Amino acid sequence: MQEPKDRIVATDIPARLDSLRWSPFHTRVVTALGITWILDGLEVTLAGALSGALKDSPILRFSNLDIGIAGSAYLVGAVLGALGFGWLTDRIGRKKLFFVTLTLYLAATAATSLSWNVASFALFRFLTGAGIGGEYTAINSTIQELVPARYRGWTDLTINGSFWIGAALGAVGAIVLLDPQVIDPELGWRLAFLTGAVLGLVVFVMRLWIPESPRWLMIHGRPDEAVGIVAGIERIAVRHSDAPPGGVWPTIRLRMRSHTPLREVARTLFKTYRQRALVGLALMTAQAFFYNAIFFTYALVLSTFYNIPAERIGWYLLPFAAGNFLGPLLLGRLFDTVGRRAMIAFTYGISGVLLAITGYLFATGVLTAQTQTIAWMVIFFFASPAASSAYLTVSETFPLEVRALAIAVFYSVGTAIGGVAGPTLFGALIDSGSRDSVFAGYCFGSALMIAAALIGWRYGIAAERQSLESVASPLAVVESR
Repeated sequence: MQEPKDRIVATDIPARLDSLRWSPFHTRVVTALGITWILDGLEVTLAGALSGALKDSPILRFSNLDIGIAGSAYLVGAVLGALGFGWLTDRIGRKKLFFVTLTLYLAATAATSLSWNVASFALFRFLTGAGIGGEYTAINSTIQELVPARYRGWTDLTINGSFWIGAALGAVGAIVLLDPQVIDPELGWRLAFLTGAVLGLVVFVMRLWIPESPRWLMIHGRPDEAVGIVAGIERIAVRHSDAPPGGVWPTIRLRMRSHTPLREVARTLFKTYRQRALVGLALMTAQAFFYNAIFFTYALVLSTFYNIPAERIGWYLLPFAAGNFLGPLLLGRLFDTVGRRAMIAFTYGISGVLLAITGYLFATGVLTAQTQTIAWMVIFFFASPAASSAYLTVSETFPLEVRALAIAVFYSVGTAIGGVAGPTLFGALIDSGSRDSVFAGYCFGSALMIAAALIGWRYGIAAERQSLESVASPLAVVESR
């Protein structure tokens, strides 16, 4: 009997999936999978909004540096989780990893509520991050492979922007659970982390009916199953007006395989697509530092320099979250119409310039807590679609067989370079009490974003409204027509 890797199949599945209009199926998919970003937003916001309560806790007694270390532990977990689970996602499938990573997240975030010292808190945050990092790879690759090409940019940016719905939920939860008139703050911060586990259980149920990616199935020796899934989607979806008459679809011939060797993965990422790798690394690194350094220490800036009490931090996070969600929602369609390169350069560039201006105003003492929040809201209206476009770029510009691992590699390297050090660095800068020191950190983040804008404009790929297979041919392709 022949092994799957020796079989060649001609398939029209990519063309059929890309020909569809938006349908209830696509809405269900992005809802069930996109909630991952809501969970991440909830986790990150809770860590920031609860920082005051963790410092005041009679058991934990965290310092600003401890808060920064815990934030970095979460990001280290996300880096390692993305790499390990990203490799597994490409090897054993997208759907199986949905449940492994979500289960890890559920267990770890629930355990965080039981933390008894800095070490235990950092360990549980590390494991929570590992679950979320694994989610990124499986979810991004699946959404890319199920959503029609004409909607891919806006959908990806909006889903990534839903992080800030979770941020808003975390802020509201912190407002309620840190109010000493409602509940003891020592119990409140523990209950806050349990809210993530409860939401995760709901997501677990919603994902039971999500199918495996037909594109992944075609390459991995399960063509009949892939055809059945696509036929089911077509029964509830309507064709777009530009679909070919008579149902004659372009086909692509693929040599099925059981897995892709790591040597071939490395050659693909760093030799065949070296230029795309440069773009992905630049975008990921810049947005990771920009976001993680600023957002993980957002509450510390408010409490240290503006004397905002811990129980009121959540109110300042709400407008910040609104700007971050509205940015991808309102600007996302321009990535499919104006184009990827122009919008990436614009959103990265304007974010960097605005951060430098705001940082100067902060250093000179011009801003109040309210105007500082308004300034951050405006900055991140543009920075949020910029950051989301980094995931979009990496997930659509590499071949299907290495897509999840590509997301993992560039997310991990970018986060390790730009994100893990950020919270600890800014925690130390804020501890110094010097506005000028914090301003220097802001200037560094600004420079990274502007550099990424230039790289994206010069070397980016015009992938808007193009099928994934035309942007990057599968490694298993034999011949296409």
